[in-house]
Amino acid sequence: MEQKRKRVWGWWMFDWANQPYNILLLTFIFAPYFTSFVATDPVKGQAMWGWMLAIAGVLTALCAPVLGAIADSSGAKKRWILLWSCLYVAGSTMLWWAVPEADEGRLILILVAFAIGMVGLEYGIVFTNALLPTLGTREEWGKISGTGWALGYIGGLISLFIMLLLLAENDRGVTLLGIAPILGLDPEMREGTRAVGPFTALWYMVFVIPFFLWVKEPAQPKATAGAIRRGLTELKVSLRALPGRRSLLAYLGSSMVYRDALNGIYAFGGIYAAGVLEWSIIQIGVFGILAAAVGALSCWLTGKLDSRFGPKPVIVSAIALLIVVCTVIISTDRTMVLFSPVVAGSNLPDIVFYICGALIGAGGGSLQAASRTMMVRQANPDRMTEGFGLYALSGKVVSFIAPALIALTTTLTGSQRLGVTPLIVLFVIGLILLLWVKAEGEPEFECASPSSP
Repeated sequence: MEQKRKRVWGWWMFDWANQPYNILLLTFIFAPYFTSFVATDPVKGQAMWGWMLAIAGVLTALCAPVLGAIADSSGAKKRWILLWSCLYVAGSTMLWWAVPEADEGRLILILVAFAIGMVGLEYGIVFTNALLPTLGTREEWGKISGTGWALGYIGGLISLFIMLLLLAENDRGVTLLGIAPILGLDPEMREGTRAVGPFTALWYMVFVIPFFLWVKEPAQPKATAGAIRRGLTELKVSLRALPGRRSLLAYLGSSMVYRDALNGIYAFGGIYAAGVLEWSIIQIGVFGILAAAVGALSCWLTGKLDSRFGPKPVIVSAIALLIVVCTVIISTDRTMVLFSPVVAGSNLPDIVFYICGALIGAGGGSLQAASRTMMVRQANPDRMTEGFGLYALSGKVVSFIAPALIALTTTLTGSQRLGVTPLIVLFVIGLILLLWVKAEGEPEFECASPSSP
């Protein structure tokens, strides 16, 4: 029992370790900093950011299922995770070079660095998610997954507090505490905000240690020669079988669309607040704190609901909530709320957007945790890493659509507010496709039980 508890805690610590990449870099600190200060024009910056995310998504989509199939055949996952961790750390560390008003060459370098770190993050998640069914019984999966996401949010929340209180400077060159960035960092060159990259890398390196120490992989038959060829062959067989597995196919299609829309919210929420509502990095950080705090509580609660009622009701409710939030967001800017005009200088748009932040945290966190549990139910237990590779493929094969649509709509309309409109359509499509998903997965896999060392 003690060994099982340590394995679960070690697995949870991976969520704790990697969450700052999403909260600090992708959403609340670095992304709005890049578009507002590194790029010379916010609209151009949002478009460039969108194309970078699209390209990184394509790279993940092309390789994740292949790598997952190879890992299942070779019987090794943690060695792969170590490799992806190196990409994560290298990419995030290089973001220190994102100086204000960078030239074209520096902009491209920063975007490439971010993409490297993001690919490392995504591949690492594929392999660690595949370990979920070995951590407990079928009835425990939802609670384990939800608690992991909750702890990840708490870790992201603490890291965000540290950034805002001690490092990230506002336009007056001081942090949320009213002091200059620590360690003698130059606020004129935005060194406090730029430190978010190395800080994220250091956070990961420290807190991922329990994962590598405590999460022992279940006993596997000794790998034999030809693992790569065997893995590719079995992947081909799995892909050919997909049309006959309607529930899995429908779920991959549904999650492909709604996760793309959710990633669009995460990627452009802070950018939207900076450009449309004219928020400072500090204000966006407070927005992130609210989202992470509510998200942590929501993941913990919905994880219990997932274990009791299954993941499908949680997924449907979360998508419906996010559709409402997106509708509110595109109808709000400095001059209006829900398309109704507000007086100049009104704080109502800010209040509404803070509420939206809390709801994004609640809906997004719950959706991701329950989606992970649903994939475990849908996948072949003997090919779990390959299954999560397909899950990553489904999430990334069209992951360029949301950022590309946002980039294209922003470019055509010249409006950051109208640029996020396509997200509503993607959420609706994902909700419709869930109608064909069986809550308990494919019949031949319903009785599968995990193995624990």
